[in-house]
Amino acid sequence: MWALENRRFGRFLQNPNRTLDLEHYRKLKNMYDAAPINAFFKAKLHVDHEEAVVEIDIRPDFHHAAGAMHGAVYFKALDDATFFAANSIVEDVFVLTAHFEIDLLRPIREGSIRAIARVTDRNDKRILASGELFDEHGALIARGCGEFAVSKIPLCPETHYC
Repeated sequence: MWALENRRFGRFLQNPNRTLDLEHYRKLKNMYDAAPINAFFKAKLHVDHEEAVVEIDIRPDFHHAAGAMHGAVYFKALDDATFFAANSIVEDVFVLTAHFEIDLLRPIREGSIRAIARVTDRNDKRILASGELFDEHGALIARGCGEFAVSKIPLCPETHYC
């Protein structure tokens, strides 16, 4: 089902040399699941070192007037995936989306979407991440890339990082 993107991101969850911090990734997922906005989208998140995947089942209430999925859902999936790829390498504070660009490539009306993102670069002030969004048949429907700044907001139980 997701064969196309698995060729593009073949190392996702298959790299035996990656640095694992499973507790950090689990806490990031808990934080994501607890966010009120995600109750509406019913998105599923998986986080790994410098990588993240967001999956969302498309519903009719995601459609714009022309009957296809609204661009806000494309943005949500790609921003969330790239954000959590970036935050996977920061264990004490939130990262913040500082800049994000998206290319919408084709409309989608039904099924599900999967955003796969990875960190592409980093320095002392910014983390860069890019992602691709696929339909359930593996067709590329959008791309996004962003810059994420390290904030002073602590990852803590009050933010559902637990």
